[in-house]
Amino acid sequence: MPFLFLSPSTQTYNPYVTTGNEQYWMNRLADRVEPYLHASGINVTRNDPNGSAALSIRASNASYQDFHLALHSNAAPQALAGQLRGVDVYYYPGSEAGLRMASILVDNFRSVYPDPDRVQARSTTRIGELRQTNAPSVLCEIGYHDNREDADWLTGNLEQVAAAAALSVTEYFGVPFLTPGPVLRKTVQTTSGALNLRSMPSLDGAILRKLASGTDVNVWGSSGEWDSVESDGLFGYAASRYLRPET
Repeated sequence: MPFLFLSPSTQTYNPYVTTGNEQYWMNRLADRVEPYLHASGINVTRNDPNGSAALSIRASNASYQDFHLALHSNAAPQALAGQLRGVDVYYYPGSEAGLRMASILVDNFRSVYPDPDRVQARSTTRIGELRQTNAPSVLCEIGYHDNREDADWLTGNLEQVAAAAALSVTEYFGVPFLTPGPVLRKTVQTTSGALNLRSMPSLDGAILRKLASGTDVNVWGSSGEWDSVESDGLFGYAASRYLRPET
């Protein structure tokens, strides 16, 4: 089911060669990723931006999550400071789910990064957010913040990078990629029984909640005969024909 822990960097001590730092820009990126995911019916839990990697891991493990996505930017070793460029997507070796998500992210980041050959998936056992999370995970190093070209690319193209990341998550979960727009207020209207809120726009989707007739919901987007719906903080899909605009 589509429950994602979104973990942008908490590292304030990694300055960008331009302006700001890693924690600032990765949280700005996550702020743009989240509406795409909500519009696509994906539930998102964020880490504490003022916490630490260890706290992010504990928060992820304390709740049920289907995937853990960490957003970071990179820096070269001191001897090569400012000389390296590229996007690295790390996954834990042996994790089929991690490799699958990493491969999807690489494909989509290549469409927005100026040198696609420098976008790679890499396995590692050294990163705690890959080694210690209960959910399968990846950690994205999105450009080198000590390289001016990479820093300018990332900070100048946050929306495109966010859309590529969100598209990757929707492809991994098998749900439509929907662009956020105005959120509409609608009311469940059934003649008998409750309306099922499902994990995807299909009768095969798991039932997340039953919505009684008369329940008000927020509609974030539409896909065919289904609406992506938020009900008391829970996101999923409901059949459009049973939702009426609020009067």
